[in-house]
This record gives sequence, structure tokens and C-alpha cells, in this order.
Amino acid sequence: MQSTLTRSALVLLAIASLSGCAGMTQRQQNAAIGAAVGGIAGSVLTNGSTAGTVGGAAIGGIIGNGGVK
Repeated sequence: MQSTLTRSALVLLAIASLSGCAGMTQRQQNAAIGAAVGGIAGSVLTNGSTAGTVGGAAIGGIIGNGGVK
């Protein structure tokens, strides 16, 4: 359980640091936030699985960006 929380915290920290970049559009910020939330959710739901974390981040990023058009 602790490794899942550690991994989730690291993913959140990495995405949060990226979302603080100057010059990002609102859409890019939404994508970064979606990726962070999706990565954490994927990690928690799959008990720390790397594939779950990456998949959740990808899906969250797509949703945060406004979806596929």
C-alpha cells in the first residue's frame, strides 16, 4: 500500500511540476491535470500496476484535453 501511495505521489508531483510551466494554454493545463488524476486513479485501481498508471494517465490526459475529435 505504501509503494502505491509513493508512486501516486511521485506521478502527481511530476505532473504538477509540468503544469506550472509558463506559457501553457488552458487546454494543455487541463490535459496535464487530467493525466495526473488519471495516473493516480489508475495506480490505485490496479494496485500499483505500471500499465494501470500509464493507461489512467493517458486516458485522463485525453479527457482533460477535450477528448478525441
